[in-house]
Amino acid sequence: MLRGRLLAESLRVGHDLRIPGLTVTRIGRHDVSASTIPGADDQTRSGGAAGRQPTVWTFIDFEAPDDQADVLADALAVILEREDGWWADYVLNDIHYVVFADRVFRYRIGDSDAREKAVAYGIEAGTPRHQLDWGP
Repeated sequence: MLRGRLLAESLRVGHDLRIPGLTVTRIGRHDVSASTIPGADDQTRSGGAAGRQPTVWTFIDFEAPDDQADVLADALAVILEREDGWWADYVLNDIHYVVFADRVFRYRIGDSDAREKAVAYGIEAGTPRHQLDWGP
């Protein structure tokens, strides 16, 4: 089972995400004006919403069957908002998927060079550096 997170605010208006077997496991609304990490304390704050981003985000945690990993990546690449470098991510076994509008990165967890390519793309796409925090 793959597991991941996306933000409702990252989805383009007028688009739906329909993936067979996709299950929402948690939905939460959080003030991200000071930190984009829900529940962060003063010591773990990483910086909050930036530019035109809203200061309250809707976090959607999900699961989907393994065989939907590539279908999900392709669908997210179509429906994610291009402005401000929004992204979504999920993990399937030891592969981390990071998806931006029109671009999908897949890399083995621990491959720092491959992760850095995704980070570099995010910066180029307009994602604030402190928001490129999806983990290993």
